[in-house]
Amino acid sequence: MSRERGTRKLPSAAGRGPVSHALFRVVRLHRMLAGHLLRDLGLHRGQELLLMHLWDSGPVRQTELIEVLDSDSATITRMVQRLEKAGLVERSPDPRDGRATLVSSTAEGDAIRAEIERMWHDLESSTVGDIPPTTRTALLDALAQVEANLVAATRS
Repeated sequence: MSRERGTRKLPSAAGRGPVSHALFRVVRLHRMLAGHLLRDLGLHRGQELLLMHLWDSGPVRQTELIEVLDSDSATITRMVQRLEKAGLVERSPDPRDGRATLVSSTAEGDAIRAEIERMWHDLESSTVGDIPPTTRTALLDALAQVEANLVAATRS
């Protein structure tokens, strides 16, 4: 039996997982909108997160980006290569360990910070709409618990 959720009908097979089904739909739409907004800046999803980390931390080893962005080596390598080709980041040998590579934002990368911050604000505005601040706080708390649950489930 299917139940209505918003404007979508919950498939009967998802009846025992309505929260998971709702998360799947919401995440898909959020990623789609983020991708659209990033395309306007000439970026792909995830590249803005890499730049944000570099802006906060300064030059970092590529291995740190793998950990911080919770990704794999091949994905981060491709992302860094694309950003480097676009002139937004640069790679250099780590002076403390010649085997390691440091990644840093370039002047061009720093120059798009305001645009990315504006894009992130637009994404947030579209995401939360007119949800009242107290409900936003409750939503953030619930999402933090969902994340903790999923982290625990992936570790077991």
